[in-house]
Amino acid sequence: MTPAARVAAAIEVLDAVLDGQPAEQALSQWGRAHRFAGSKDRAALRDLVFDALRRRRSYAAMGGGLTGRGLMIGHALGSGTLDTVFTGEGYAPAALTEDESALLLAPEALTRAVALDMPDWILAALEDGHGAGAEEICAALRTRAPLDLRVNVRKSDAADAKTALAKDGITAVPVPDVDGALRVTEGARRVAQSAAYKAGLVEIQDAASQTAVLAAPLPASGRVLDYCAGGGGKALALAARTEAQVFVHDIAPARMKDIPARAARAGVTLPHWQDGQGGFDLVFCDAPCSGSGTWRRTPEAKWALTPARLADYVAAQRDVLRAALPLVRAGGVLVYATCSVLPAENAEQLAWMAEAMPQARLRTQHQLLPNAPGDGFFYAIFDV
Repeated sequence: MTPAARVAAAIEVLDAVLDGQPAEQALSQWGRAHRFAGSKDRAALRDLVFDALRRRRSYAAMGGGLTGRGLMIGHALGSGTLDTVFTGEGYAPAALTEDESALLLAPEALTRAVALDMPDWILAALEDGHGAGAEEICAALRTRAPLDLRVNVRKSDAADAKTALAKDGITAVPVPDVDGALRVTEGARRVAQSAAYKAGLVEIQDAASQTAVLAAPLPASGRVLDYCAGGGGKALALAARTEAQVFVHDIAPARMKDIPARAARAGVTLPHWQDGQGGFDLVFCDAPCSGSGTWRRTPEAKWALTPARLADYVAAQRDVLRAALPLVRAGGVLVYATCSVLPAENAEQLAWMAEAMPQARLRTQHQLLPNAPGDGFFYAIFDV
């Protein structure tokens, strides 16, 4: 496929997404209907679609409207490829009409919130919580996220894992200041089929998430609970670094369906928590949240978040904390974490906890911003 044909395909996929279809589903459907497209074409198409979703507001403003065509016109205008892509020749998108040309808007004409690709109300919340750092957060969320791996220290170390990955054409480098974290710089799409991954030497896990696990004061033995386990990434990371028994729980058990296979690959066991079990040395709560720190990976969520939905997340986080705190033994530790950069889910929750749960004494808190070292992530550690 030519670059222009890829843009035409992106227009088709983006129209499906804007009509309500999830991006991954729309891409898969397009791929099934266009089996002639090679792996490089599909990868390039995916990049175009996700780039447009990350920069949806600015591309729509520059391109004259929130349609697949408008977004790709905005993309082409910003990248200087408008005249070479929108030609109408072969499989290229049709040339711009006079009306479309009249709607073009140069990047320098965009308002601040539009240029930063952030809804006004979210930008205001970020500015309230992060001041001048809000712009840095928005800029990072407009870019593609890296692929990070966690070395399973039960089976390997960083040097051996790098060597094993290289045998499958995957290049990875250490993430500074994050012990056991590798960032893939070449061959990211090969990771899931690599021998190193299948043997449990590495797991896919963002460096910021790994930082929070490393900060958790794990007991050498005893019992640990990952209370919001999801797919089990943090539980696996916890289990790799302690001889304590790590239990898993999630309010939606179906989210944990992959944990047994992942645990077997990693060489650990992760039994499910049973109602009534308590007295844990550490309870880790990666609470349900807006995911605002991960919007590079899930850009559709940025545009779907509303104040009402955020309020629901805040309420759910408080429910998690109310349920999890009694499970910590006296002298134990509670960790509260979110993959969010929004103050309502982080600093403001700590203020609520100080009033509602005075028995949980804040030891430390840390807000990681996107790109430092990975996704945006927040964690707070409490002594109980």
